[in-house]
Amino acid sequence: MSFSSTTKSPPGSLHDGITTISPPILSSDHLAPTTEVVEEAPASEPSKRKPLAFWMVFVALCFSCFVAALDLTAVSTTLPDVAQTFNSVDYSWIGSAYALTSTAFVPWTGGLANIFGRRPVMLGGLIIFALGSALTGAAQSMAMAIGGRSVQGIGGGAILTMVEIIVCDLVPLAERGAYFGIIGCVWALASAIGPPIGGALASAGQWRWLFYLNLPLCGIAILLVIFFLNVKAPKTTTREKLEQMDFYNIIFVAAVTSLVLALTWGGSTYAWSSGRVLAPLILGIAGIIAFLFIERSFVRYPTVPFDILRSRTTLLGYATTFLHSVVMMEIVYFLPTAYFQAAREFSPIRSGTALFSFCFTVAPFAIITGAWVTVTQKYKLQNLVGWSFACLGSGLLILLKWDSSKGLWAGLPIVVGIGLGILYTGTQFAVLAPLSPRQQPHAIAFFGFVRALGQVFGISIGTTALQNQLNKKLPAAFVAEIGGSAEAAFAAIPRISSLPEPTRTAVRAAFADSAQVLWIIACAMAGAALLLSLFLENLKLATTGDENWGLKDKSTSNAASPQGVEEKTVGAAA
Repeated sequence: MSFSSTTKSPPGSLHDGITTISPPILSSDHLAPTTEVVEEAPASEPSKRKPLAFWMVFVALCFSCFVAALDLTAVSTTLPDVAQTFNSVDYSWIGSAYALTSTAFVPWTGGLANIFGRRPVMLGGLIIFALGSALTGAAQSMAMAIGGRSVQGIGGGAILTMVEIIVCDLVPLAERGAYFGIIGCVWALASAIGPPIGGALASAGQWRWLFYLNLPLCGIAILLVIFFLNVKAPKTTTREKLEQMDFYNIIFVAAVTSLVLALTWGGSTYAWSSGRVLAPLILGIAGIIAFLFIERSFVRYPTVPFDILRSRTTLLGYATTFLHSVVMMEIVYFLPTAYFQAAREFSPIRSGTALFSFCFTVAPFAIITGAWVTVTQKYKLQNLVGWSFACLGSGLLILLKWDSSKGLWAGLPIVVGIGLGILYTGTQFAVLAPLSPRQQPHAIAFFGFVRALGQVFGISIGTTALQNQLNKKLPAAFVAEIGGSAEAAFAAIPRISSLPEPTRTAVRAAFADSAQVLWIIACAMAGAALLLSLFLENLKLATTGDENWGLKDKSTSNAASPQGVEEKTVGAAA
């Protein structure tokens, strides 16, 4: 038995077009309802040929995504050199600071895009990203570098979130697989060339130019956005839109920062029983609980879409998205450094090229999966296959030793690359399938939030686990030489090749053996996600988009938002 109700949105009202962090349209009376938007005017066919304007917008989005992804993946191969430059053990914050601020501002990105429009927010993200790049490149201390990366995170999070929101605006879910596949290919291409570029610059002692390189790239992206990103926006008052901003999100960011501090310090800098670990750990957990309570009880337009999360498939989609980010960070962040540079003694540039087998596997399988979903209109099998490969592949990485053959270190990452490539597009369909076109931009904004949160925990958990293992396995003479702690080992990676035997071999073996805990974590996370994916539903994919956020044309560029949109909410079968 199903339940239905019909409402009409008045012209110019808050719901006369999707708002990226607006309250969900889901009924609170029925479990996991789905919404079908029915236009009074005949809708265009989903398969209609896309105009040139669409493709120019898509090119602008792909290039913007490329800029953000290139930086994110290239940084990993420069970490030992950055740590050595500043003689600092806080290298992990180069990644964590970026991910934390990205997590913080992703929800606000959606709200700002609704207030000011898609193009101004995309431009703002690119400008902030360029500013952060300049600050990091010019850093004279680790604190300044971390500050610059924090600014970069704000811009990078905005860029990636806006790319996905605008694709949702322009392309119905049933057709979206191919387009997300292309974006996945762009991401994978940037991921493939990023580590070698970062490695080459680090090898030349010019790691700062990795960040300066972003400046001309951002300039090109800004020009593309200015000239081609011209989309409609529903007409509502600024006051109505400002009311939708969730400023309580700062509580969550503070709580997660506290948790990351505890996870980073625990077992390495301080004992787990130390008050310096327990205090931020308890405060972080309490802060998250308080945030969820406030969001549920007092916030009119919460960051956490509680009503949308009533759908089992959407909830599982978010959970597996989080786990996908954790697994991806364990591989992309630590395989080039902890294994290739430390255990194998590869130069930064060679460690980047050694990652090719992984990166160039992700790209084609992201495209294949997008096309696979578009053709079959199904997504559950893709998620199951992806997580099976990810679990198997990350587990196989445990076989890597300091003296493993080229066949092993080049071949084993291919398996996990296949899985993560499939999942790059696969998890998003699980999130969006139960939702109407009007709900999807809100869901996408939260999707970016969850993904960035997974990156934060992937880096912090991996760093802590690796340091704890290095404390146990590194030769005492080497630890004493580098300052008495395993945290300094990353800064000492460039010096490993000059160590006398047998210390040199012992250090290489210690890094290879310690890295095994990272692959075990990745395997466990992938296994958990595989089990969760068994409970996904194969729901019908929407074949229409939200016309309120489509491309502008001559008839709509100066007109008000489309009016008379009728919403038909259909509940789940009883």
